[in-house]
Amino acid sequence: GPDFQGVYDLEHKQVLRFQRTVRGQDKAPVWVGEIDDPCLEGEIGGPAYRQLCEDVELLAGAGFSFERDRFLKGEVAPVFFGSAIHNFGVEPFLTGLKDLAPPPGPRMSSHGLVMPGIEAFSGFIFKIQANMDRRHRDRMAFLRVCSGRFEKDMLVYHSRLDRKVRMTRPHRLFGRERETIEEAFAGDVVGLVNPGLFAIGDTLCSAAPLKYDGIPRFHPECFGILINRNLSKNKQFQKGLQQLEEEGVMQVLFSHDGARREPILAVVGNLQFDVVQARLQYEYDVETTVERLPYTAARWVSGDAGAIDKMIRLRWEGMHLQDREGRMVALFSTERECAFHQKHYPDIEFKELNNL
Repeated sequence: GPDFQGVYDLEHKQVLRFQRTVRGQDKAPVWVGEIDDPCLEGEIGGPAYRQLCEDVELLAGAGFSFERDRFLKGEVAPVFFGSAIHNFGVEPFLTGLKDLAPPPGPRMSSHGLVMPGIEAFSGFIFKIQANMDRRHRDRMAFLRVCSGRFEKDMLVYHSRLDRKVRMTRPHRLFGRERETIEEAFAGDVVGLVNPGLFAIGDTLCSAAPLKYDGIPRFHPECFGILINRNLSKNKQFQKGLQQLEEEGVMQVLFSHDGARREPILAVVGNLQFDVVQARLQYEYDVETTVERLPYTAARWVSGDAGAIDKMIRLRWEGMHLQDREGRMVALFSTERECAFHQKHYPDIEFKELNNL
């Protein structure tokens, strides 16, 4: 708010006071000083200074001191304050991240633990972001280097595609800025321009093929039919839908028999419907509506074809759909209904998203 003037760093016992810039367009200049600096009270005003002193004294008596060992165990977490409106607080956060973050550690793979210090390069894709540059509609895949040395133009093995790919355009990204890099090491994050080769969870390596454990995904509990309001923009609609699904924003399902051409979104919470619609509108200029469906559970179904057909014909009041890979997906009104069908059809396998 308008009274916000800065923060007090409890760890280093410093006052970080920012100076306002026009509409927060530039990085806010920061004055760093001690709480007993005679100039501070005059700078922030008497009431604010007295409140600051009282708060610091209260935290010193009733608060807890920071212990890095407990932080590394996940028992405590430091809190950083800032203001996006005033473009203030990013640098202290990044400094804290640099000082506090643990070094690269081993990661479990199909070949056991992979140590970060080994010579062979390996890493995995943990994020995909569409429209990093809206002028070119590009997609960026973010690679976490787990071991060895990554080099520009190196040939690596792509575990999911089972073939070699060349790392031609690696970048280091910070906000909207990007620069080409020549090398990276364990713990680094590399941005790769993604022409459709990479998906979240893909493993890349330079030596013997291996695969890192997958990244957990939240199971969808909300479903809705996504309708394109302007059929003349169907190309943009389909492209946007595919790219957002690659990011992991949602799952996209389709009618099993092709009776409906509108895609069905599967998301964790209702807010994600709004996110998808807003991004399609802003990034692809496509206006959409969502018709909510009365289902709360989904299972990927496989097994005896006769048993599946019998379940659909006799007992099931849900929907049977398919994902982009052609796998059958069953929607149920409740988890209880899903459990009922699992019990009565032992020849059918009902899998959650994380178990595919």
